[in-house]
Amino acid sequence: MTFQELILQGIPSELPPQYNYPQDANRAPKRKDILNKEEKQLAIRNALRYFPKQWHEILAPEFAQELNDFGRIYMYRFKPTYKMYARGIEEYPARTVHAAAIMLMIQNNLDPAVAQHPEELITYGGNGAVFQNWAQYLLTMQYLATMTDEQTLHMYSGHPMGLFPSSKNAPRVIVTNGMMIPNYSKPDDWEKFNALGVTQYGQMTAGSFMYIGPQGIVHGTTITVMNAFRKKLPKGETPEGKIFLTAGLGGMSGAQPKAGNIAGCITIAAEVNKKAAKKRHEQGWVDVLVDNLNDLVLRVKTAQENKEVVSIAYIGNVVDIWERFYEEDIFIHVGSDQTSLHIPWTGGYYPVGISYEESNRLIREEPEIFKEKVQESLRRHAEAINKHAERGTYFFDYGNAFLLEASRAGADVMADNNIDFKYPSYVQDILGPMCFDYGFGPFRWVCTSGKPEDLDKTDEIAMTVLQEIMKHSPEEIQLQMQDNITWIKDAKKNKMVVGSQARILYADAEGRAKIAEAFNNAVAAGQIGPVVLGRDHHDVSGTDSPYRETSNIYDGSKFTADMAIHNVIGDSFRGATWVSIHNGGGVGWGEVMNGGFGMVLDGTPEAEAKLKNMLFFDVNNGIARRSWARNDEALFAIKREMERTPNLSVTMPNLVEDDLLENLF
Repeated sequence: MTFQELILQGIPSELPPQYNYPQDANRAPKRKDILNKEEKQLAIRNALRYFPKQWHEILAPEFAQELNDFGRIYMYRFKPTYKMYARGIEEYPARTVHAAAIMLMIQNNLDPAVAQHPEELITYGGNGAVFQNWAQYLLTMQYLATMTDEQTLHMYSGHPMGLFPSSKNAPRVIVTNGMMIPNYSKPDDWEKFNALGVTQYGQMTAGSFMYIGPQGIVHGTTITVMNAFRKKLPKGETPEGKIFLTAGLGGMSGAQPKAGNIAGCITIAAEVNKKAAKKRHEQGWVDVLVDNLNDLVLRVKTAQENKEVVSIAYIGNVVDIWERFYEEDIFIHVGSDQTSLHIPWTGGYYPVGISYEESNRLIREEPEIFKEKVQESLRRHAEAINKHAERGTYFFDYGNAFLLEASRAGADVMADNNIDFKYPSYVQDILGPMCFDYGFGPFRWVCTSGKPEDLDKTDEIAMTVLQEIMKHSPEEIQLQMQDNITWIKDAKKNKMVVGSQARILYADAEGRAKIAEAFNNAVAAGQIGPVVLGRDHHDVSGTDSPYRETSNIYDGSKFTADMAIHNVIGDSFRGATWVSIHNGGGVGWGEVMNGGFGMVLDGTPEAEAKLKNMLFFDVNNGIARRSWARNDEALFAIKREMERTPNLSVTMPNLVEDDLLENLF
């Protein structure tokens, strides 16, 4: 059968042969054995409902074996035999270009060059899944191939509930992931209900089909690292020869060495998984591989002497580096961590002093001991960071729940008031006030033709638009504009593309709309193929996350999730091609609510009207919330927007003098 025929078939008419796992695959860790006997039987019953009854006798023991071996039922037998990657949009069988674009995005998220654990349909973050199992993938692709512009596909945590009549102006797909009743949104609840096959962790852009490989975070990390050095260094001094130490080389964290190179420093990224480190090295995302501390110390000292711009992957535990560098008196200018601490007990963070293989055994066989070792390691990790901070290291939490989990482990990371952390979140210090409050966030696009020349053309268009906007931009956002012009000018040179022909840059509502309009005109003129617009959920108004995206909200509302919900609802009727809302993300299940969108630019006047309406709301919804929280930069941004947009009217706060409150209680 051809690729198109296999897509249209959905669940195959004949039972496929059993699947042979690739020996070199980066497999997901075994999940916690959390179900009792009756619940395991329910999990099998839930899985078998995808298949005809005559197959049940064969599949039931097979799925039971998967549940025992992996803690999940992935239905490996039904993984397609064709190669998984983003094809050119014309290769997909579809009745609407919008559905074909979504199919392309799904396959890109599952491309082994992009995905962290492709066999288990996990894109990044250790558990960020596109689907729970391969049957869901097959059915979803079949639905997309047959849907019209007057139908909407509803996705319940990876499960395609079905096609429902709607309208041409409605989204083609609605995605929810992990929408749990609040009292059932603790980490073990994810383990249980995911094992039952009724919910999943979509991370941020995995379950919404918008992940574009490590490039998606390279730009944000570059801005973060550049500004971290700006905060640390005297004005005019460059990061050359200065150290940025961090951990993690997985899906999202794999972007750190590339970002460090662009920022112009020495980057050291520790990674305990040898396969992940080697993958990033082979892809050119990190320059040097080192597997012992003595060699690392020598290599770093050489790089400092020569003021090199270089990225080094250390195959081992970052705690060892923090401790050894303190002994060697190697000064760390900027430090952070990007291990997957939103899942600390299932492979997101590995304890120091224990091998990767032994840690994985403990996860499976002695989870309580593993938890103890992780918490011991976090205490030791924090102690080493504190020693460096006393010497002047600028350490920031990179939104991966490091400080949160360290505090829960009893580490010395709390401020004197015993409420706040002693180290800032990168959003509190950098991205919040410098980007999000002004409306700047991770706008992205994918050229669906798959042609590099289309991406080159869009880079050129975006740079021209930004340069024109900058001529009339106020002083408050000149730095942001220039950083992004520099980024887009050098993007191709930095070899960002992994998987689809995609690009990302930080832009505000004006920049996003003008760039998108120029793209749509280029599509209409036949200069490029259709373009998919999107963004990271890690943005101005897509995400409510008290320890990351909204950590610089100080009016007490950072624990509310109204903004993210309004964002998705508002985008859905303003023209988004698909929308998504997830529980979970980089900081953990039950800790965040985040939403995203996708929009297909097909060169039509309808697409132009939709992009102007939707992109404006998608950004200004968040600025309005941030201004109501009395954030100075957001107050500036929303007042400026209301002056140039007459039909925008936002409730503004009346500011209160501090001394008025001093003696009230």
